Amino acid sequence: MSKLDKIEELQNILKEDPSNFPIRRQLAVLLLDTGYAEEALQHFLYLAQIFKQDSGIYYNLGITYEKLKDLERAENSYLKAFEYAPDEIDSMYNLGLVYIEKKEYNKAIQCFNKVLETDDSDSNSYFNIGIANFKKGDFIEAMDNFQHTIDLNDEDIYAHFYIGNIYKEFNDNESAKEEFKKVLEISPDYSWAYYNLGAIDFEEGNIEGAIHNLEKTIELNPKDVEAYKIYVKILAKNGEYESANDLVKTALKNCGSNGDLFYIYAHIKKLMNDTESYTKYLQKALENNETLSITPKIVKNELDKFLAQ
Repeated sequence: MSKLDKIEELQNILKEDPSNFPIRRQLAVLLLDTGYAEEALQHFLYLAQIFKQDSGIYYNLGITYEKLKDLERAENSYLKAFEYAPDEIDSMYNLGLVYIEKKEYNKAIQCFNKVLETDDSDSNSYFNIGIANFKKGDFIEAMDNFQHTIDLNDEDIYAHFYIGNIYKEFNDNESAKEEFKKVLEISPDYSWAYYNLGAIDFEEGNIEGAIHNLEKTIELNPKDVEAYKIYVKILAKNGEYESANDLVKTALKNCGSNGDLFYIYAHIKKLMNDTESYTKYLQKALENNETLSITPKIVKNELDKFLAQ
């Protein structure tokens, strides 16, 4: 029986007997599992009115509110679940994830530390403490917790990836590359590892390596704007304007309108002596200023200065 058929069967049972609470709970969980969060919510709320201190109901309410992007209610639900069943640590773990989403990183760290008090071998909690510290900008603490993560689970590609990023922040490119290569040993299709390797190669002047890694990035993730930006710069610097032009067109097709891409496109057109397109794409860059890495004022001044000539 498919999940949808099972949902229909449970719904029919409830029509006959709305007070069949085990069936209602089973239906709510199944609805949540199959992506019907709104429908699941109504059943969990109904059950919460009947079973006012049921930790399982509040735990599932937390998951449901998370899926609905209602982080305040998710937080409150997990707190109630933990209040009613302090030994059931999953609610505290999920609460930590909510606090990361809310950018309340110190609260998140407290939650994951509570989990570790119960299970000090939970690599995921160490990882999430690492994430919270990374987002706070505390790279030393982040590194320590990511290291704890891989000490417990050396196959955690995300911990290796973040360690690589921290090394990159510290300008230790060799150590960073080792971590990104480790990521690719574990998961050969992880495009962001290729991107970071490509960015380091570009920074170090290893153009052949940069091109290889950027092409792999785009092959695996055709929407990676940053990879296109670096690759186009390489082509333009080499005087390969037609190739650069074609690559920007591909990037815009795959990624959609993007201020940075339009700005780069404008400069490629200028290098190709197509001044009409140069001004056109500067204007396009301004129209998409929410995705511009430079201030729109700089682009506008450039456009006004050229038109005034």
